[in-house]
Amino acid sequence: MNQPQVEPTNPAPAAGPAPLAGRDRTKARWKQSLGAAKLAWGKLTDDELLQIEGRADKLAGLVQERYVITRDAAVQQVKRFYATYLS
Repeated sequence: MNQPQVEPTNPAPAAGPAPLAGRDRTKARWKQSLGAAKLAWGKLTDDELLQIEGRADKLAGLVQERYVITRDAAVQQVKRFYATYLS
């Protein structure tokens, strides 16, 4: 009794470059929205905004520090900004 041979299936490719591609996309969008960020948070320097590279957690920390507001308030401001300019 010969059983038919079954070809092995290829496993799904590992998710390697996808997170990096998303990060690159965020950086590109961030660079496009620097002017709007400067208008929203004038107390942040151009260098600080460039160094953030689109990282929301870093931006929220700087906003909290410069504007002496709670972390929650800073996070909400950043979320609204990202929803408007980076989505």
